[in-house]
Amino acid sequence: MALPVTAYAMKPDALNQLFKGPENQETMPVLFIGHGSPMNAIELNEFSRGWQQVGKSLPTPRAILCISAHWETRGTFVTAAEKPRTIHDFGGFPQELYEVQYPAPGSPALANETRQLISDTEVGLDSSWGLDHGAWSVIKHLYPDARIPVVQLSLDYTKSPQQHYEMARQLARLRRKGVLIIGSGNLVHNLRTINWRMPETGFDWAMEADSQIRNRIKEGNHQALMNYKQAGGAFNMAIPTPEHFIPLIYTLALQNKNEEATFFNAKTIMGSISMTSVKIG
Repeated sequence: MALPVTAYAMKPDALNQLFKGPENQETMPVLFIGHGSPMNAIELNEFSRGWQQVGKSLPTPRAILCISAHWETRGTFVTAAEKPRTIHDFGGFPQELYEVQYPAPGSPALANETRQLISDTEVGLDSSWGLDHGAWSVIKHLYPDARIPVVQLSLDYTKSPQQHYEMARQLARLRRKGVLIIGSGNLVHNLRTINWRMPETGFDWAMEADSQIRNRIKEGNHQALMNYKQAGGAFNMAIPTPEHFIPLIYTLALQNKNEEATFFNAKTIMGSISMTSVKIG
């Protein structure tokens, strides 16, 4: 059963009471989105169509909490502005892309709820950040009317995958309060080895890593994915830096015991970018 449309049109005071209220019986799904190029924000292609299709299949969320690869911080922060700005955190793209605005409201109430749920680390409220392209380029296809409140949780680059996993598990209650949690990154993300002459496929090592990651997700072997640095071989090439992989850890941490993980947009492109996305629940 979809949540009522009026839920995301509430005034701030009503939304604040909503997060203080009882949990829902229905548990929201969780997503990991392989976001790829910022151009996917304005292009209608197989990946943006995949996001649109998934958006239509989801219950209407009361709010969205996004963990994006593109907000790394020392310490953990959550956006608390009522009107988060659209951040164009990239260079060298067509002017059309820089003109895109995604004027979704923020939710100080959800920011506070998120802060209170995370008990093992201090979470700061941030009013200067907004929605970076890891968030808005995807969410604009899921919810093009920009009416659903969106909050971002930063990635503390000093934390280990295990620490991120444990912190994410504390957010499970939000799923039962109508919050859609989205991790946005890429399973395989090696910009140094991109090959523009391979727009429709990937290097052997990239496709091997993508396949192995999907197999571990299917098996529910989260520990192996948190220990990706010890996997060697294809994993070392696929994940040279952690920021695009850690959002997957947040998604997996929120998987309940009997929940199935399904895949969409499962394709490796430009040699070393995986667009594979995951839906849990």
